[in-house]
Amino acid sequence: MPTYNIRHITQYLYDAPVIDSVTQVKIYPFHGNDQNVIQQEVAITGDPPLNLFIDYWGNRVAVFTITEPHYTVKIDSKIVVHTELPSLRLMKPLPEIMRLDYTQPFLIGSNDIINDILSRAPVNAHKRTLVEWCSQYVYHHFKYEKGVTTIETTIDEILQHQRGVCQDFAHLLLHLLRTLGITCRYVSGYICPNRNGMRGQGATHAWVEAWVDEYGWHGIDPTNNMWVADAHVKLAVGRHFNDCSPVKGSFKGIANQSMNVYVSVGYEDGHTIEDNNEVEMHQQKVQTPAFIPEQFHIQQQQ
Repeated sequence: MPTYNIRHITQYLYDAPVIDSVTQVKIYPFHGNDQNVIQQEVAITGDPPLNLFIDYWGNRVAVFTITEPHYTVKIDSKIVVHTELPSLRLMKPLPEIMRLDYTQPFLIGSNDIINDILSRAPVNAHKRTLVEWCSQYVYHHFKYEKGVTTIETTIDEILQHQRGVCQDFAHLLLHLLRTLGITCRYVSGYICPNRNGMRGQGATHAWVEAWVDEYGWHGIDPTNNMWVADAHVKLAVGRHFNDCSPVKGSFKGIANQSMNVYVSVGYEDGHTIEDNNEVEMHQQKVQTPAFIPEQFHIQQQQ
């Protein structure tokens, strides 16, 4: 029953001033059952007002706007969270429309490869057994390697590369399970294994939850070939990454942007794991103005 101190900093940098940046964040951990948030502090550039709400998937979401010209947006989240081993409990049935949302496979062109993989799955097996088999298949047949895929990589491309990171492993497992008719969802969060050396440790992480009959959601991590225990901290859920992205948004201006993400996880024994990444941004490079008129700043500040 560990307690984790997690710091998650996302910073956008622009090479020219931008205005009217609108940002959505899903950085608020789930609270209740096997995960309890003891404390959270969120600091944002300029301290803008936050519009807080619960989205369709049950995630706590904040949206904020920075209207004046700026060169950076920094979101700094500090969390103290306590986790426990998952316990079995009877759950109410999922609403039918949500069950359908979570059971629809991705549209892909490599259905023959998927069908070939699933032809090897156990016949007439229990749903939990099938979930575990599919997760093990992804773990053993796909190489964990950073820098090969991006947030926009498709299932077809993952099958072609046969390698990727936690997001890719989760998306592929989702597609396998949904092809079998198993209701499942994408989960974003953190993995906090301390000194165990798990893949994705100390950074933002992704895994899958499958709906197992009357006992509800069971988390499984194909990147590490394990059922979720007390080392995973859940931030958001949805059909896929786009429903769960910790930070996303838009801005007005002629500028190129870069994004840096820093995550640290502190443990009760004093040990800390850190991860710092410059995220590749998928954008067309623009020619920024050599001179920014003073009137630009004055006009936008009125």
